[in-house]
Amino acid sequence: MALPTLSDTTTTISLTFVLVDIFFGVTGLILILIFHGSGLNHMAMRFERLTKANLDRNQYDWIFFHFYVAFIIIALIHICEIFIWAAILFWLNLIPNGVNAILFAGSCYTTVGFISDILPYGWKTMAFFIAFSGLFSIAWTTSTMIGMTGLYRQAWNLKYLGRQK
Repeated sequence: MALPTLSDTTTTISLTFVLVDIFFGVTGLILILIFHGSGLNHMAMRFERLTKANLDRNQYDWIFFHFYVAFIIIALIHICEIFIWAAILFWLNLIPNGVNAILFAGSCYTTVGFISDILPYGWKTMAFFIAFSGLFSIAWTTSTMIGMTGLYRQAWNLKYLGRQK
């Protein structure tokens, strides 16, 4: 794929180059949010269906088990999203080393910023799109986890306190 490249000494960036950068950034953002929403919603609906059935049967330990499995699945969804971004960076040949692409994508996605900006000049906004997808995904995950905690707490109260919330 022949993508535009700029040297570090270039002083102007063409509109075409900016649009290519934005196109790939927005496309990656949309891809990640669709992947995240699909995975997270599937996991949340499965959790709710299984735990409500377990609650009706007074199987509280299964509710605790499903709760922790859901958290593992959530973590794996986020890790997959970092790998998707790394694959995009690698595929576009913006970061030619796979490990560096994973580290950079993870650094941006979590907004921790532990890796310096290694993107080529003219592609620096990709870091923004990766961070934006991470912020949205983590916020979405947090709201889902808060909703799941209600069923977990209800099971805990019934098992250990013998009362309904």
